[in-house]
Amino acid sequence: MAGFLADLVVLVHFGYLLFTVGGEIIILIGGLLSWKWVRNLTFRIIHLLAIVVVSLEAIIGVWCPITILEYQLRRSAGQAVEEEISFVGRIVRSILFYDFPPWVFVMLYIGFGILVILTMIFIPPRKKSNPQKKNRKIPS
Repeated sequence: MAGFLADLVVLVHFGYLLFTVGGEIIILIGGLLSWKWVRNLTFRIIHLLAIVVVSLEAIIGVWCPITILEYQLRRSAGQAVEEEISFVGRIVRSILFYDFPPWVFVMLYIGFGILVILTMIFIPPRKKSNPQKKNRKIPS
């Protein structure tokens, strides 16, 4: 059961990655194509917070809590952290983890965080306009 939960955690981790990277790509494309929904304030704040968390973890030098949880579950399942992982777990992990020096990841996370902040400036989010305020007549 713990091995299955570890694989599930890897999929959640992969979803987080897709949200941060894929979200930025979609925001950039949507900005170029004038898609209004990519300027949704709630979406943009959550997206910004997602990369800020990753960047701060990299700057501070702490392990991602999702990775820690996965490793704990694998150990409790009797699996080695890097070996004896199910097919799905291995495939997803091969996409998420690479053998680069740690400073490469720190620079990538910080650089991507800067890109997201610049996107917030150049393709700014917008609050939803309140149609009732537009249609409200001023009493005379």
